[in-house]
Amino acid sequence: MQVEFVLLILSLLFFVSIFADKIGYKYGVPALLLFLAVGMFFGSHSMAALFGMSGVTIETGTAQALGTMAMCIILFTGGLETKLSDIKSVLAPGITLATLGVLLTCVITGVIIYYIFGWINAVASVSIWLALLMAATMSSTDSASVFSVLRTNGIGLKHNLRPLLELESGANDPMAYVLTTTLIGVVVNTHTIVGLTEDISALPIVQTIVVQLVMGTVLGFAFGEGLVLLMRRVKLGNEALYPIMILTACIFIFAMTYYLQGNTYLAVYVGGLIIGNNKFTRKRQTRSFFSGLAWLSQLVMFLMLGLMVEPTELLRYKVWLPCLIISIVMIFISRPLAVWLCMLPFRQYHERDKMLLSWVGLKGAVPIIFAIMCKAYGVPFADLIFNVVFLCTIVSLLVQGTSLTQMARKLRLDIPRDEERSLEYFDMDLPEEIQSSAREVEVTEQTLSNGNTLRQLNIPPRTLIIMVRRGEDFFVPTGASELQLGDQLLVISDKDAEATYRHMTDEAEEEAQWREEVRRKMRERFVRLFGWMKKSK
Repeated sequence: MQVEFVLLILSLLFFVSIFADKIGYKYGVPALLLFLAVGMFFGSHSMAALFGMSGVTIETGTAQALGTMAMCIILFTGGLETKLSDIKSVLAPGITLATLGVLLTCVITGVIIYYIFGWINAVASVSIWLALLMAATMSSTDSASVFSVLRTNGIGLKHNLRPLLELESGANDPMAYVLTTTLIGVVVNTHTIVGLTEDISALPIVQTIVVQLVMGTVLGFAFGEGLVLLMRRVKLGNEALYPIMILTACIFIFAMTYYLQGNTYLAVYVGGLIIGNNKFTRKRQTRSFFSGLAWLSQLVMFLMLGLMVEPTELLRYKVWLPCLIISIVMIFISRPLAVWLCMLPFRQYHERDKMLLSWVGLKGAVPIIFAIMCKAYGVPFADLIFNVVFLCTIVSLLVQGTSLTQMARKLRLDIPRDEERSLEYFDMDLPEEIQSSAREVEVTEQTLSNGNTLRQLNIPPRTLIIMVRRGEDFFVPTGASELQLGDQLLVISDKDAEATYRHMTDEAEEEAQWREEVRRKMRERFVRLFGWMKKSK
């Protein structure tokens, strides 16, 4: 197959997926589910069934390599975008959920899966180790899925639940990875499904998990601090190389940790966390760069899953029925039970908080990578595991993804997010030492109510308007500058003045609404009076 043809197909797939994201944002459907649908449509099985032509195919080895790279970038980006100041107050419950919570979810789900397959007899009775492996691949939550849904509906969460979910969903993937790789080794080495050919002690498994977690944390911290020191001493001639250098560091941390027998994914996450919470040149551009890479990785993962799945296999009664039961078990039994047990020591969280945490168990790219790993290592019934992951991911996105914001509102834990505009027209990077915030404000009739010059605007204290955009032109204003409707103002406010600004903005909006209501009532009375006078004549 020609390289040009492959690139053409890939570009078309990405275009369709990106526009699918636009549709998902508009209608509140998780974008990753639409990426999955695009992959299924262009897959070889679907194209052959619908149009009688060959579709896009992908080999397991290629999928595993792409998945490993994508997972590395997703976790590093999660650490890079997490602020230690935000998660400091939720560190204990977050780590508990990310470690013990994943383990409990795996064990509870695995035991139930073991009895489900024995009851339904979908395949030959699976061993408890294979059932636990199947549960381990789906035991973590996906931060990108959770927060893409929250951003789509524009809500926040009370009681510090958002940073708690951010920490848990970003830090629980390494634990799931350790469980999955360890159980893959156990299942493959037994060489059987029904029963065990040798006794397996739990002690070596626990030791492996502990050593990998400790080594991953230590190496991630050490490499992250080392890169920060390097960046402070070395000044690059080309500013565009800073994001590339950090991407190289991400890959280096992953590879070195692998050879030093640590948890690679945990090291990558911790390294990103250390780097992201230190000062370095072009930090904002670097975060934007990795945010785009993380979304590309998610897109690639879901496209790959859609391309690899065989729809006819999913329609079999002995496949979709156990998958549906497993999905229900994970949503309504294992995840809630694990959350409630983990949150017992933390009495500051109320019942409603635990209910929302229990509902946030969205699946994303991670189970896809783990399912591909099972295929690559020759795990028995790897195709069954892959189909289970596929259907459980769809059910999770459909049930939890589409109802997450409604659940937050029903539990009265939602906070309306600030609707202020992001820096769309003015691209600037404020140093972290400056305790200020930048926003864009559009000039309206209410803005010009006291006059159309800059000095006549009702500007709160410690606030500056430093630039104006009019059409495609930009200029620095003075007190005598005349403003027009539709102008975009770049406003810099002191952090302490933000609340004042928002309060004044709310008051201005309330006053404008009150004036409009008065005008409406006056018009109605005038119409009635005019009609009465006309009738009298």
